[in-house]
Order: sequence, then structure tokens, then C-alpha cells
Amino acid sequence: MPRSFISVADWSAAELREILDRARELKDLNKRGERPQTLQGRTLAMYFEKPSLRTHVTFEAGMTQLGGHAILLRPEQVGIGSRESPADVARNLSRWVDCILARTFSHALVEELSRAGSIPVINGLTDLLHPCQAMADLQTVAERQDLERAVLAWVGDGNNVVNSLLLAAAVLGLELRIATPRTHRPAERVRRRAEELGRTSGARLAWSEDPAEAVRGADFVYTDVWASMGQEDESEQRRRIFAAYQVNSELMRHAPDAWVLHCLPAHRGEEITDEVLDGPRSIVFDQAENRLHSQKAILERLLRR
Repeated sequence: MPRSFISVADWSAAELREILDRARELKDLNKRGERPQTLQGRTLAMYFEKPSLRTHVTFEAGMTQLGGHAILLRPEQVGIGSRESPADVARNLSRWVDCILARTFSHALVEELSRAGSIPVINGLTDLLHPCQAMADLQTVAERQDLERAVLAWVGDGNNVVNSLLLAAAVLGLELRIATPRTHRPAERVRRRAEELGRTSGARLAWSEDPAEAVRGADFVYTDVWASMGQEDESEQRRRIFAAYQVNSELMRHAPDAWVLHCLPAHRGEEITDEVLDGPRSIVFDQAENRLHSQKAILERLLRR
């Protein structure tokens, strides 16, 4: 079975570091106007159930820059589960293209595509995990500080983004402090896996209900929307639950030298204020840019011969 990129926990620390090293190299080459054609003639099928700006543009642009091609597939066009089973879709695509990118609600669907197909599958986001975002996050952190010394703090919902960040920290032996309400911690299956990996890597993983405790002295403070895609009906309830978890100037006084991260899109005035998001310590657009370079490195790792 070909190697897929479903979860960062499927990869070793050495492999993740190699991908990050290549991402940095590709970014440096891009700045010099050099775009190695390492995926010439390769095709990526991109299946999107959820709206996307960063994932769509960076994967399609990344394939083009590496000499390959990307095809966008919409749910109504493919009809997974109605016109055709996930397994049959994967088997068909395996005969035509070189890789599948899937951005879905169900994590199980991405796993099934990977099991049934004979080509690599990349998780472009599911309700459980967002591994490509975690790789861009790590690249952004590493541009400013050694990963081993960095103290990362997450404030807000225990969603798919922090699930993948938690697994990445566990694999690489990093320090990550998470502040969420007790009712909205990262997924239990992810926490168990992170604890298992962390015992080997020496990761320092901590959870608190107190945002100030989590960010105090941190080098990076990270947040995301309180209501993710598919949770719009819970928006009002979530605003009440997370009101004390806003990343604002008052919270940042506990970490005045910290860089600010957000995977975007942001709900300005909810999980983060304009003052912080647009402030001098915000590196959210560097983070968004790095989606392109880290994903090019992932694509090369899976497809380059």
C-alpha cells in the first residue's frame, strides 16, 4: 500500500523533520524564482466537501509550481455514497491520477479512500484532523525559534487543528499547552495517542481551563474559530462558552513577546481581536503562506520518484 498523509502520527519525528527541511528549501528556492519540476506529469485529484481558500489554492498552485496538474472534484459531481461507494471512487481514481487530496467532514471517509485506493491520499481536513495545517504551523514556528525550545500555547476550542498540533508536538517532543473548556478538549482518541507518543519523545503536553495559565511565558499563542464548518447552528452557544478564551491584548500581557498564530479564516472580534490579529506580533499570513511550501514538500515526499 502506498504511503498516505492522513495523520502526522503516522510519520516518525525524523520523517516530519525531513519534510519541514524540504519545505524551507522549497520556500527559499521560490523566493529566488526557482521552481524545481519534480512532479512533472503527475496529477492530483482534489475532492472538496467543505469550502476552502488556503487548502484549494495552495495545493493547486503547489502542483503547478512543481510541474504537475490538479483536478478539482465537487461532491455533487462525484456523488460519494449516492452515485458510487467511496471504495469504488478510490479504485477509479487510482487508475487515472497519482494522488488524492480529500477535504471532508468524515475522517473515516478519508481513511476508506486510502485503504481502497492504490495511490497516496492526503488529508486536506476532516472533522478530526488537519495535518497539513500542522505542518505549516511547525514550519512557521521553526522560522523564528528552534522547535525543541519553543513553548506553544493553544487557546479556544479543542478542534481538528489542535488535534493535529497535539499529535505533531507528541511525535517531535515539543512543549504544547492547551487551554479549553472542560467540555471542549481535544478528542479523547487523539489525547490517548498523543500521550502514548509523548512518553517516547519526551513531549511536554499540558491542558488547563485557564487561558492565562496556558499562555504565560509562551513563545507562540495560537487560536482558531469557536464554531468550525458544520457547527454554525451552535454559534451562539459557543460564543457564550468561549467568551473567556478570546485572544486579546489583556490575555497577551501574560506573553508580551509571543508571536500570534491563527489558521484562518478568523472571526474577528470573537476568538481574536483586530488589535492582536493585525498587530506587530501576528504572523498569521506567514503561516498561511507556508501552507504552500509545506504541502509542496508533502507532495514531493509522496510522489517523487
